[in-house]
Amino acid sequence: MKEEIRTDAASAPLGPYSQGMRVGNLVFTAGMGPIDPVTGQIVGDTIEEQTELTIDNLSAVLEAAGTSLDHAVKATVHLADLGDFAAYNRVYERRFGDPKPVRTTVGSDLHGMMVEIDLVAVIP
Repeated sequence: MKEEIRTDAASAPLGPYSQGMRVGNLVFTAGMGPIDPVTGQIVGDTIEEQTELTIDNLSAVLEAAGTSLDHAVKATVHLADLGDFAAYNRVYERRFGDPKPVRTTVGSDLHGMMVEIDLVAVIP
């Protein structure tokens, strides 16, 4: 059985998809970016600022599902510029507890965003 997860504390979907989906004790998030939940606008002029807001959006979806960043097990990360990896990685390292989720990071055309992340997390 699957259950849609929605919260106003994270950016709204920009298309026909859910913010998150709970299946059993797993939560899958949509790819989230640095989009302000109130204005719907991309926020942040640096990769660090954009990564912070992206992770804030992810955290809000996980919390709405009854879990948190501490229970993330898999991250897929898209960076518009792989040259931003070190700066992005410093924020990511600080925001996720140990053990860190497994992760894949790729370069992608993000249409104005610098970063997009989706997560899989366990509900404890």
